[in-house]
Amino acid sequence: MFDRADVTYRYDGSFEGMLCCVFESFARRELPASVAPPDRGQLTFTPEVWIETDPEHARRVFASVSKKISKAAAQLVSDIFLSCMEEKELALIRFLRLGYRYGAAVMDMLADDTVNALYRAQLYLKNESHLTLEFLRFSEIKGVLIAQIEPQNFVLPKIQEHFCARFSGERFLIYDRPHQAILAYQPFEARIFSVEGFELPKAEEEEQLYRDLWQHYYDSIAIKERENPVCRRNHMPKRYWNCMTEFQNLPREARRTLKNREETLLK
Repeated sequence: MFDRADVTYRYDGSFEGMLCCVFESFARRELPASVAPPDRGQLTFTPEVWIETDPEHARRVFASVSKKISKAAAQLVSDIFLSCMEEKELALIRFLRLGYRYGAAVMDMLADDTVNALYRAQLYLKNESHLTLEFLRFSEIKGVLIAQIEPQNFVLPKIQEHFCARFSGERFLIYDRPHQAILAYQPFEARIFSVEGFELPKAEEEEQLYRDLWQHYYDSIAIKERENPVCRRNHMPKRYWNCMTEFQNLPREARRTLKNREETLLK
């Protein structure tokens, strides 16, 4: 039986660090009021305890998830850590408490609020990863393929395998602006790392020409009489437009015309 504790666990923000928070929760037989990485502001007035990251503790916890619950549960834990779910660390501790008690059956306990919330967060992560594969746009600058994305979830680990396989002979870089992280690849080596203050290089003249040609093609195939902004937003969510070539490089007047046209059609 776990007692609720008026304490906040602070950890280094890594996956291993989060697993160490799980380890400490079970070792102390307590459920903390909150679990937070260092960059998250204070959520409660409870005292804070710093949880050190111990690779051996992290390994033992993650290995126990597959062994005592299921491999699907281990995948769920990994996915939720990449998600933008609020208080995900505390939700994972609650989930693992259930999992160690009920075993693999916990994966079917959809009526439980914690399990249901984790499944919804995992589905959102998968959907956003899939949409990122569709709407990501590369530009070639100095022989390197470069793209920027603005996801709500941390999708770089989920899209890494796809792009490394598809462009195995190329060099590319995908910049995740909200999470200040980069996926960099060169044959045959990939790495994800954090950055601060990174700015994409400006497009060269030839690349700008290709962007203009793509924009011209996008405008040319449009049928004005059959425009359906609601349908387009359903299939191409607007929050992806800022990083898409067909919208990113529109002249100011063209952007205004497009916006006015959609507003008129939506009335």
